[in-house]
Amino acid sequence: MKKILALALAMTMSMGLVACGSSEKPAESTNAPAAEASGEKAETLSAGAESYTVGICQLVQHVALDAATQGFKDALTEELGDAVTFEDQNAQGDSNTCSTIINGFVSNNVDLILANATPALQAAQAGTNEIPILGTSVTEYGVALGIDGFDGLVGGNISGTSDLAPLKDQAAMVKELFPDAKKVGLLYCTSEANSQYQVDEVQKFLEELGYTCTQYGFSDSNDLATVTTTASSESDVIYVPTDNTVAANTEIINNICLPAEVPVVAGEEGICSGCGVATLSISYYDLGVATGKMAAKILTGESNISEMPIEYAPQFTKKYNAANCEALGVTIPEGYEAIAAE
Repeated sequence: MKKILALALAMTMSMGLVACGSSEKPAESTNAPAAEASGEKAETLSAGAESYTVGICQLVQHVALDAATQGFKDALTEELGDAVTFEDQNAQGDSNTCSTIINGFVSNNVDLILANATPALQAAQAGTNEIPILGTSVTEYGVALGIDGFDGLVGGNISGTSDLAPLKDQAAMVKELFPDAKKVGLLYCTSEANSQYQVDEVQKFLEELGYTCTQYGFSDSNDLATVTTTASSESDVIYVPTDNTVAANTEIINNICLPAEVPVVAGEEGICSGCGVATLSISYYDLGVATGKMAAKILTGESNISEMPIEYAPQFTKKYNAANCEALGVTIPEGYEAIAAE
């Protein structure tokens, strides 16, 4: 009987231990949601510290485009700090290389693309309709993107800033500086749609002022010298728009026009400093800054790119190239600012 009672007591104690063991599992289960919640909070905190990769496709290296890129990077870094990194690539003046660069950005799934100059913007438009694209140093978006009746809003995944200067005022500058001239040659690259647009428009204003205008188009830098030589021999004054091929080859133009004593009125400051006498120009650095501020709003979700109209330079300045003016005997009236020597 004693053995039976001892055995029963041992079985009772064993069952009690099992019960105690099973009571620990609910405690583990109760703690699990707390651990998951803690993990979710950590993930949320991590997500709050966003990082962004911005691809920059610049058509070619020259003063104006370099300044726009730098302004963009400075403004975006000021807004987002170390949260933004840049993939900065230069197409060396080749439109096909622009396409290759853009395709690389799309493959890398960058958060935003800066297309610096018209061919870069056109390549970006063809490359993606999902990644936000901001253009800069683009003169006329309707012309560049083939939009009829362009009203200032591209829509979709594209917006940006324009470097379009008041062409009527540039024509008036020619009249102010060279009232006795008769023939104006319009020198531009035929492969740049926005250059064609500018010379067509400025020709209208120049003809209204009584000038006879002739367009001198060149296909690329290989025939620039030949076409410039012809233009300088047939013109009293030469006008060049904001043209990237011209901007990258101002020395060629200057070495032809200066000895021929034919002054060049330029569409922007960088070209003027290289081969011109005067310009009505914008600050490309400031244009880049404006584009960078747009980018910050897009990346942080403050603005929807499809609803952002193209922005234009707020200020234009009359400037002159003192060295070329002196060499050609051009008298600059009051109200012009000398371009700083490099």
